[in-house]
Amino acid sequence: MLVASFISFASFLYFRTSSPMIPSSFETYTGLPDLIGYIFTFLFGSAVGSFLNVVIHRVPRGESIVLPNSACPKCGNAIKAYDNIPILGWLMLGGKCRNCKEPITFRYPAVELFTGLVWVVVFWQIGFTPMLPVAFAFVSAIIALMFIDVEHMILPNVITYPFLVIAFAVRIIFPLVFATDYFGDSAYAPLVGMSGYPLWIVSLTGAILGALAGGGSLWLVGAIWKALRGVDAMGLGDVKMMLGVGAILGWRLSILSIFIAAFAGAVIGIALVAKQKDRDMQTQIPFGIFLGIGSIVALLFGETLIAWYVNTFLP
Repeated sequence: MLVASFISFASFLYFRTSSPMIPSSFETYTGLPDLIGYIFTFLFGSAVGSFLNVVIHRVPRGESIVLPNSACPKCGNAIKAYDNIPILGWLMLGGKCRNCKEPITFRYPAVELFTGLVWVVVFWQIGFTPMLPVAFAFVSAIIALMFIDVEHMILPNVITYPFLVIAFAVRIIFPLVFATDYFGDSAYAPLVGMSGYPLWIVSLTGAILGALAGGGSLWLVGAIWKALRGVDAMGLGDVKMMLGVGAILGWRLSILSIFIAAFAGAVIGIALVAKQKDRDMQTQIPFGIFLGIGSIVALLFGETLIAWYVNTFLP
């Protein structure tokens, strides 16, 4: 999934900008209106969302995401190509299998629509820069993990491990290819003190610190909670997911991701407990979905949120 997203937008890497992470106009490089870029992004994003549905359904079951072709999970009848059009296919079928008439879960068009919309926001916020394919791959992996966690309460190693490896590879390769810091954490302590080192070493150090801040902090909280209460606060899947997220985002945005996730999870958790008659405080909540939301928000708006917080609440 990550590799496919990377290859599909590999041509974008030839377009360099003088200001990393500052949106660059699609029209400037292509001569086409920015609207065309947004439309293409949504269509391609929803098509990736269709593939993510395959990942979400098959990976937890240990099935191949390549073969066989998509089929109805009820009757096993192969889905026709014209029925597999993102969003529209489900609508044209009325949410039912053409063969057996069994309902098709709303999750399929929801993932396709959600992925397409998130890709549009990524394109709007990141711009036509070398970071664009990285951001597309990042949010696609996160979306797959979120929906898998909702349905199965797991974050599969087959996604989290490659995610971590590719994150470190990107943090090394980008400085070597573009000789520019596209990740931003080198402007802050402790990396700001490494100005004399090669940029790729600074970037790799940032990835390590980010992974420790993301995955390491979650592991530490879980270990402390288990020592105090004797129960697992979270699974190692959350830790592995945040190792990759932290490697890409750096330590500042990783901590912000966890803060957003914890806040959103607490609100939802309190609401769920309040609806229970026995008020069971041990209710399990798939924390991966909140970590995913926090990670995407941090990627797109993290620096703005941090700047707002510092200017508003700190002297």
